[in-house]
Parts: sequence; structure tokens; C-alpha cells
Amino acid sequence: MFIEQPPFLYRLLFPEAIWRIKQPGIKAAYLTFDDGPIPEVTPDVLDILDRYGVKATFFMVGDNVARHPELLQEVKRRGHAVGNHTMKHIQGIHCSWRTYARNIADADALIGSLLFRPPHGLMKRIQMRVVNERYNVVMYDVVTRDYNRKLSADRVFDNVRRYARDGSIIVFHDSLKSRERVLEALPRAIEWLHDNGFTLLPLKP
Repeated sequence: MFIEQPPFLYRLLFPEAIWRIKQPGIKAAYLTFDDGPIPEVTPDVLDILDRYGVKATFFMVGDNVARHPELLQEVKRRGHAVGNHTMKHIQGIHCSWRTYARNIADADALIGSLLFRPPHGLMKRIQMRVVNERYNVVMYDVVTRDYNRKLSADRVFDNVRRYARDGSIIVFHDSLKSRERVLEALPRAIEWLHDNGFTLLPLKP
């Protein structure tokens, strides 16, 4: 459960971050996709979201945007929100705050979003303070673990079913290592969330 749903004490380390978002009068959840965009997965994810009329948020790696700028535009054209996931998918705990901030700024020049998610949810306190001065730092409430090749699509779907709650920010990945599981589990997750009264919304800066 530590991976699928970050524990309360971990959330306390970063009180500035957004972990859940409750909306008055509705039972909301937020589908997010990390690590793209790539042509092998992102267009298929977009088609699934279109099929169900769902808008989501894509936290993009700057290097991928540089290679596939048309996918950034396609995500936005279809009405989804975008966010910054650093230029090179670096973990803040392994670099200085200056290096981290520069990596984020390089990605921002391509993506242009005030939403930021740290890769793997890992960063130092000083990095959080610096980044939070400009960006809304979005963490997560549910990690589907679709990136784990040892898990089945059934298990990925089950992680949504077990842990999603009102206000949950749910993490999928539009990456090569997640492709098989996300494309199978995502439609099932959307249907289950709809059947259980969730309204699925994109994040706002």
C-alpha cells in the first residue's frame, strides 16, 4: 500500500503539494498520465479517453516533447491539461536544487504549464520550496503501478478499484513499459469509476 497509496506521514513531508482535490457537490477523481508523450502509447490513450468523453492531465517529459511536439499539441487539441515532469525525468534527491530547477525550466520552455509533478514523487524539501514558488506541485493519491511488468492488467485495475476515493488523483503512464497494462486497464478503470459515481476531471493550474 505504500506504493499504491502514499501514507499520511509521507504526505506530511510535503504539505504544499496537492495530493487530493475534493469538489463541492460531486464525487471527483482525476486521471493523470506520466512520462509521455510517445507515439507508441499516447495516441491510443487519447482515443480511449475520447471514447468515454473523459478529460485528463498529462505530465510530460521535456525530452519526449522535443522529439514529438505534435503530440503535445494533439493532447491540448483534444481538451486535456498538460503538466511538467522535468526535462529528463530526473529524481530531485539525486541532484542539487539548482540542477533540478534548471531541468524543470528547460521543460517549461517546451510545455508551458504551471502544473508540476516530480518524477517518482521524490524531491528534497529545499527543491519543493523553490519549485512551489512558481508551480502547483501535484503529487497523487493512487498509483496504479501500470509500469510494473510483473503485474497484470487485472492487478492494475484492481489498484484503482481498491484505493480510489473522493478527490483521488490517479497515476497511469503513457510509456512503453506501461503500454500493455494501461491500454487494457484504463477502459475498465473508467467504467468502474463512472459506475461508482465519480466525475472525472482534468487538473487546473
